[in-house]
Amino acid sequence: MRFQRENLHRGHHGGHDARMRGHGFPGGDFGGFGWGAGGFGGGPGGGRGRGGRGGRRPNVRAALLALLTERPMHGYEMIQELEQRTGGMWRPSPGSVYPTLQLLEDEGLIASTTEGGRKSFALTEAGQAEATEAAAQAPWSAFEAAGAVNSWQDIREAAMGTMNALRQVLRTGSDDQRTRAAEVLDEARRKLYAILAEDPETR
Repeated sequence: MRFQRENLHRGHHGGHDARMRGHGFPGGDFGGFGWGAGGFGGGPGGGRGRGGRGGRRPNVRAALLALLTERPMHGYEMIQELEQRTGGMWRPSPGSVYPTLQLLEDEGLIASTTEGGRKSFALTEAGQAEATEAAAQAPWSAFEAAGAVNSWQDIREAAMGTMNALRQVLRTGSDDQRTRAAEVLDEARRKLYAILAEDPETR
């Protein structure tokens, strides 16, 4: 009997879940997050986030060298700095940062000192030339162009808030509430495509 009741419940809400999946949302408890497989800010490679306007992920090596022209830093501090300077659009993973730091140290371009159990990195004389060149075209500058940092961060925060609200509707909403939520998503999708259809020169 329990099996039959569970199947009946799933069938009752199946139409709503299927409709939500049509918008890119998983059905049921909505365990996933974000549109598409990667979610917001997801992606393979050098960490969470997307690239600049061209969509290419920044060069970790150049970014670390550029940061070290300012002052010595430890690895986690560099990760935080890059996330902050790109408005949360790019946060390189420890798995890409620390091996790169080790490589730079092996090449003699940076040197490390350990204090209080924390390793700090600084440029050597041999690393000054490449670091200065990297800083002249800082990898995070692509995110700052034309307000890209603020606009992406605003959209990301708004989208995450919408996802949280939608999760509650899917988990606790009535049939009518789920239907109305799907209608809201339909309308939002149409308006987003309408924005894309506008002439940028007239905005």
